[in-house]
Amino acid sequence: MSKLKKIGHWLDDRTGFSDTILPLLKHPVPPDAKWSYVFGSATLFCFLLQVLTGIGLALLYQPSSETAYQSLQFITHKAVMGNVLRGIHYFGASGMILMAGVHMVRVYLTASYKYPREMSWISGVFLLLFTITMGFTGQLLRWDSNGVWSSIVAAEQLGRVPFIGTTLARLLIGGDTLGAQSLSRFFAYHVFIFPGLIFLFVGFHLQQVIRNGISEPPKPGRLVDPKTYRQWYSNMLEKVGRPFWPDAAWRDALFGSLVILVIVALAVIFGPPELTKPPDPSIIYTTPTPDWYLLSIFALFALMPPSIESYVIFIGPVLAIGALIALPLLSNKGERSPRRRPWSVVVVICVVVFMISLLIAGFQAPWSPEFKPRPLAAAMQVPEQPVLKKGMVLFSDKGCLYCHRMHGVGGIKGPDLSTIGRNWTAEQLRIQIVNGSEGMPAYGGMLTNDELHALVVFLDARQ
Repeated sequence: MSKLKKIGHWLDDRTGFSDTILPLLKHPVPPDAKWSYVFGSATLFCFLLQVLTGIGLALLYQPSSETAYQSLQFITHKAVMGNVLRGIHYFGASGMILMAGVHMVRVYLTASYKYPREMSWISGVFLLLFTITMGFTGQLLRWDSNGVWSSIVAAEQLGRVPFIGTTLARLLIGGDTLGAQSLSRFFAYHVFIFPGLIFLFVGFHLQQVIRNGISEPPKPGRLVDPKTYRQWYSNMLEKVGRPFWPDAAWRDALFGSLVILVIVALAVIFGPPELTKPPDPSIIYTTPTPDWYLLSIFALFALMPPSIESYVIFIGPVLAIGALIALPLLSNKGERSPRRRPWSVVVVICVVVFMISLLIAGFQAPWSPEFKPRPLAAAMQVPEQPVLKKGMVLFSDKGCLYCHRMHGVGGIKGPDLSTIGRNWTAEQLRIQIVNGSEGMPAYGGMLTNDELHALVVFLDARQ
């Protein structure tokens, strides 16, 4: 033991550990800062987990358009524990975004962004944006049709931003079209640029926490006055403050460890999402679906009228980010308790309901065709007349069920055709099928006269 102590004293003398690290661990915190304060540390735990699993994946992943897909298939199905490694990285991204969101809600409800912690909030806003961007850039690295087409959709939407859209889209994908250079660029974004920015802002965020202290739980009537708050906070810590280590740190460590265990358990039980087919530019009928934390944005743009899309794509994020950054600058004093700030609770409820509604809409995707509908014969009796039977088969084989519903089977992008014969004449049906309309392709060049006749007769009989 004496030799170990000597080694320890030598390292401490050379590194200055006890003079620098220990004061940070021992800094006092308010005594009531308990379980509601653990989500920030849990976010950091998830980020460190992402870094470790990302390093493991990078050792096997090949960022080349020719080999990326195969290398991920190798990691998932052949590498030792590769499936679990990918699963942890996948669920870890969801955990990090979820913990960051809950942490932000807690800070907003308790008005912990007020003086003197304005910069803690602003740096946290950027950290949330960087985290979401990390999730987005990671999708393309799978180099399957879903990830590639999701990125193409994002680039097309970005290109619609007035004046600078084309430049932004080219910056995103590295050119006018998505290709091998796009994979290299997204790999740089995902592995180097945004992790570096997160490390930088996490360091600044923690420095602000150490400098200004952890916000005390709010009490109704206890107002924040920038002229007197620092002195009051210092006196409070001197009287009732507790050292962060170990009085408060054990809760952060316990909750963070539980979050990691849940992520690992999900990875072991469910594994990562299976890759879809390799990207194929010739496939134009596809339904790219981003990961759940981007699905609400995907649904929002899909549901809004096309005439305002270009404006909302540019103005919406600018206003939202601007409002978040301006919040502590415009409201840095006064009441902090949510009991005296009921509007803050209403705002959180509205945002949560809005996001969940968009998430549900995103999973249902009513604006997208349903490419794997149940057979129509499972919902209705097969007609005995040959022409009606032929029309029923054509209705399925020609993809009408992708967008149209009939007797509870099919997609919901187009109108339900279960009783279309009541309102449309045979001639109207024929013109619609041949010429198409907005959102519906023209089938005149894809059907023979006999096929068109059978299809019209079948639909006309839907009384």
